[in-house]
Amino acid sequence: MRDMGEKRRHGGGHHVHGVGFGVGGHAEHDEKHREPKKLDMSGMSMGTIPHLSMPLGNITTLDLSNNNLQLKSLPNSIGCLSKLKVLNVSGNLLHELPATIEECRALEELNANFNELTKLPDTLGFELHGLRRLSVNSNKLAYLPSSTSHMTSLRLLDARLNCLRSLPDGLENLGSLETLNVSQNFQYLRELPYGIGLLVSLRELDISYNSIAELPDSMGCLTKLARFSAAGNPLVSPPMDVVNQSLDAMRAYLSARINGTGAKDRRKKKSWVPKLVHGSAAEGLLMSDYRSIDGGGIASPGFLSMLSPRRLFSPRRNSHKH
Repeated sequence: MRDMGEKRRHGGGHHVHGVGFGVGGHAEHDEKHREPKKLDMSGMSMGTIPHLSMPLGNITTLDLSNNNLQLKSLPNSIGCLSKLKVLNVSGNLLHELPATIEECRALEELNANFNELTKLPDTLGFELHGLRRLSVNSNKLAYLPSSTSHMTSLRLLDARLNCLRSLPDGLENLGSLETLNVSQNFQYLRELPYGIGLLVSLRELDISYNSIAELPDSMGCLTKLARFSAAGNPLVSPPMDVVNQSLDAMRAYLSARINGTGAKDRRKKKSWVPKLVHGSAAEGLLMSDYRSIDGGGIASPGFLSMLSPRRLFSPRRNSHKH
């Protein structure tokens, strides 16, 4: 594979517009059974992706990982891989991913760990609705794109060992998310979004080794949460001894705060609910339908999910005839 790349760079063989991927089109490759489904180019010490003459229209798995820290970019032509489901580019020197990656609309798993990524494409989540696993740990990301909230099929999000300052708005839209790891962002990550309490499918949450002093009250509603780690944070509320006691103790502490009467708590709740409903009655939810969190016990995840933008703005709810 390295020899092929050298040949292309020195002008040998067919003329190509740079390097990268194509779907092919030669008659001798028209039979689908002759087209590969998986392409493994891992550990080959490539500095660039060589142009491949083989047809790649049916490729579902592409492994470009661990190229001895020589691969620094991906070609825009990666967007031609319309059937790609699994992409592994971990263990390289990538500084960014091409925006054309969003054209890989069949993508279900994206692994880009151990690179030099400082950002992800802003529109990544607008097209990759089927993405189930996004793993970008051990990079230099300061933020995740706001479009992350559109990845409604996401089951796992691993963004540990970065420089995250915050998590994206709209995180509560990820109703299928089961595993969230934002540990080891150290001094950069100081708070979690209040909407994290609407991640009703969340089972594993790791926020260890950050600079978080206070957990959102809404986390008291994460009834499916089975594994939680907050070690290495300067937690004050709840105190670390409560967190270390048990998940039930932590949930009870935070749920009690949801029903608290302090001015700080009231301000949080008032700012939280309008943010979720985005105008309430104007968008189809009457405020008379809203039961005060203060009035009747602990708000359940089921009740909180009624306020989710996914529920409020679903086609079914907005299909009323005028």
